[in-house]
Amino acid sequence: MNRRTDLLAGQPGGGDAPPRERADAARNRTKVLDAAAGLFAARDPRAVTMDDIAKAAGVGRGTLYRRYPDTTSIALALLDEHERHVQERLLRGDPPLGPGAPPADRLAAFYAAMVELLEAHIDLVLGAEAGGARLTTGAYGFWRAHVRMLLAEAGTPGPDALADILLAPLASEVYARQREQGRTPEEIAGALARLARRVL
Repeated sequence: MNRRTDLLAGQPGGGDAPPRERADAARNRTKVLDAAAGLFAARDPRAVTMDDIAKAAGVGRGTLYRRYPDTTSIALALLDEHERHVQERLLRGDPPLGPGAPPADRLAAFYAAMVELLEAHIDLVLGAEAGGARLTTGAYGFWRAHVRMLLAEAGTPGPDALADILLAPLASEVYARQREQGRTPEEIAGALARLARRVL
């Protein structure tokens, strides 16, 4: 359903690693994620470098690169919990976001939930989507599958192509630009709800 991007699988596993080392690794992970979150929030996330994060976290570059290959993977790790919460609500939450509502209402509710996510974590999403990474994440695949399912349920022609088109307005740079131009989250969510109801 979603991806784990903290790359813990790259660490020595099972009984091979002594408890002390695992505790140190966990502390380093926390330091890295806390430092990265602060840097992403304080400046343009696309300008944050791995050296910036290593310095702010007080860890060596080798320690950082063993766990995370780039800043995008760090931003994805920070976003993961927030995205999993939205995914859980889509699967098992109350309608209209969860199952049980008409497709148009569910798509409008999905847009509203994604606007909330973007508004709360735009710095992380901008960092996670650097270099076109957005389309390759497990979360995007989940959002796409959800929208495609709603289109198919409504009998809308061409659900495969249309699913990506309907997700395009949720790109972080589009959202950030709209907010810079003075659009409120409520205006954006309202416009997307109208789009949902016209398409479906």
